[in-house]
Formats: sequence, C-alpha cells, structure tokens
Amino acid sequence: MSAPRMNRVVGNFTADATGDQQISLKDLRGSNVVIYFYPKDSTPGCTTEGRDFNALHGKFKRAGTVILGVSRDSIASHEKFKAKQGFKFDLLSDPDEILCKKFDVIHEKTLYGRKFMGVVRSTFLIDADGKLRQEWRNVKVNGHAEAVLEAVKAL
Repeated sequence: MSAPRMNRVVGNFTADATGDQQISLKDLRGSNVVIYFYPKDSTPGCTTEGRDFNALHGKFKRAGTVILGVSRDSIASHEKFKAKQGFKFDLLSDPDEILCKKFDVIHEKTLYGRKFMGVVRSTFLIDADGKLRQEWRNVKVNGHAEAVLEAVKAL
C-alpha cells in the first residue's frame, strides 16, 4: 500500500473513534480534514500538540475543517486523554497500524540509544474533494497547529 500522493484523492478508510463511533474518510467529503498522527496519549509533546489544535478548533471549524488525531493507543486510552484535555475533536485508534502504514508514518526511531519502530509525528491536510493538499512530516510541535490553520485558509 503506497502512501497518499499530493493532489490525489486519498483512499477511503474507516477507523474506531472516540464517542463510540466509527469514522470513514468518505463520510467527511465536503469538509477539509486534518489528520495528525502522534506517538502516544498523555505524553508531553502529544498533549501540547493536541492542546494547540484544540485551542484553534473554532477557527478550523469556521474554515470547514474537521480535525482528527491518530495514534496506536486504545479507544479507552483515547477517551481518557480526550476527556482530561477537553479536546473538541475525535481521536482515532489504530492499534493494528493500518492508518499509520497507509500514511507511511511508522519508521525506525532511536531513544536513549535503543532503536524501535514508532510513529513519526506527521500531519496531513485533505481538502473537501478528498485530495491530499499538504503534508508535514517529522513535525515540531511549537507553532505547528497555527501553520496547519494557515494552510487550510490558503485552500
């Protein structure tokens, strides 16, 4: 399975989400979609990134954009993380790494000299027609949500 290509329609997917629902990309047509992949619920960088997207949620919504966070954590973990942080957007659970592989965000990482396969913080902007319009890989959290919002406004 190859990763989505720029200015091409992103293939449909369905994933379990917070709020006891399943979300399919095809059901979001007509809205822009920001999908951001992050390594782990309730860790410092991931919490900051989620808070930053949450702080701008109203502006994304007014720009016709849905935000979805994705990690390999369980729905139960996502529900706790979302409730504790007050996120106004849904989190998708990808324990089998289906979405992570579809978007090619699982890569070798090194932590304290130990190599492992992990989620590389990445964000994808899909327009209302379902086309991938921008991607950010190896994301640095500070200022990222604002940069994504600017890209949405430029569509």
